[in-house]
Order: sequence, then structure tokens, then C-alpha cells
Amino acid sequence: MPSAYSIPKIYEEEIAGAIAAGYYSNKSEVVRDALRLLFESRQELRKAAAIELYRREEATLGRASELAGMSSIEFKEVLADKGIFLIMEPRAKYQQKKQMELIKRLRAKK
Repeated sequence: MPSAYSIPKIYEEEIAGAIAAGYYSNKSEVVRDALRLLFESRQELRKAAAIELYRREEATLGRASELAGMSSIEFKEVLADKGIFLIMEPRAKYQQKKQMELIKRLRAKK
């Protein structure tokens, strides 16, 4: 997901200095490290991002839980506390439909 961002000149200079000092080999490494540290140090930000990705259906429950740094059970509780309903994934919907068809057939035989 290549992107372009503008940052203040002071940060550009600091990045150039860190690269020149040998701490990083390029700007991308600096940005990756900075983002990793940001999300590791701010758990609420990490959790909020995961919730939003899940709410917009851009992440599955398992992936969103992983992004939030939580078990899926813990993440489900967070979603419930925020009034966000679980999104049924296509395979689960298909399985539920098949089970409902079976129940209807069994009831019809009575």
C-alpha cells in the first residue's frame, strides 16, 4: 500500500540524520519503526483502529482481534460494550442457511 505523506521539515531532517548515522538504511524503515512504536505504546489507538476496521468490514473478527492485541473473546466483549454487532462471515452465513433448511425439512416431516 504505497502512500505519500508530507511531514514537517524538522522531521525530514531528523530522518536524514538517523539514516546518515547508520540507524536506518532508508526512510521507509524509519516510518515503519515509528508506526510500530506508536501502535505498541498506545493500546487504545490500536484497539480503536481494529474496531473501526472490523466495523467497516475491512477486517475479520480474527484479524481485528489480532490487530487489537486481544483474544477474539475479549474483542467480542469490547464490541458488545460499544454496541457493535458481530458480522457474520460468508461461510458462517452459508452454514447457517443450510442448518435452517435442514430444520425446516425435519419439521415438515413431523
